[in-house]
Amino acid sequence: MSTGVIIVLIVIVAAVLVVAAVLALRARGPQHGGSLKRRFGPEYDRAVVRHDGDTKAAERELSERVRRHGSLHTRPLEPAERERFEARWTAAQEHFVDSPREAVGEADRLLAELAGARGYPDGAQYEEQLAALSVHHAHHVDGYRRVHRVTHAQAQTHTAGAGSGGAGTAAASDTEELREALVAARALFEQLVRPGRHDDGRPGTGARVAPAPAAASGPASAPGSTPASTPASEPAARAPHGWSLGKRRPKES
Repeated sequence: MSTGVIIVLIVIVAAVLVVAAVLALRARGPQHGGSLKRRFGPEYDRAVVRHDGDTKAAERELSERVRRHGSLHTRPLEPAERERFEARWTAAQEHFVDSPREAVGEADRLLAELAGARGYPDGAQYEEQLAALSVHHAHHVDGYRRVHRVTHAQAQTHTAGAGSGGAGTAAASDTEELREALVAARALFEQLVRPGRHDDGRPGTGARVAPAPAAASGPASAPGSTPASTPASEPAARAPHGWSLGKRRPKES
């Protein structure tokens, strides 16, 4: 075989390899984006909206989250720790009846402490902690975001309205928003305090959380809403943090 033929064969083989590599990269792109969408679910859509519809930018952000926090190993809670967190959550829910703002603020602090206790970034680094939680609990992390956002918005409103007498009116008008935020946050609390076998935050893992009825006060109830009754098939024994908002925990006999 002549040298010219060998060179031609080498060039052809190299060209084939280049084409194969390009095709592989193109094929990997949509699969990568699809896997991110499956993993992050609603967080994927939020990232796209935040980047004004630029899916590539959103996927770069989410990929970076996975790179930073995907290998994070959480630690289980000790039984005594779990009981303390559950008792505090129950107290926050019961406190909601009289002081909705304070109850939501306590839920915000409680989730930050609980996530830190499980091995996520410290609660003082809220954005980093939220990013890590979104990698492992993407379908429930928005509850934490909501109570944190509401808590800080309420704090700013309270500061701006101090001395003007407007705080009482605001408390009556936004109780339903506070209730919805606390109910949403409870899903993440359940995931963190009693993790399922596969602690990845995807649907079907961890405890199921039933929506709580609105608080008993008139302005707090949504139009046309009625208190939810307990299904007959529901187990009699419930976790102590599962009591609905607007109801005080029964006294033990």
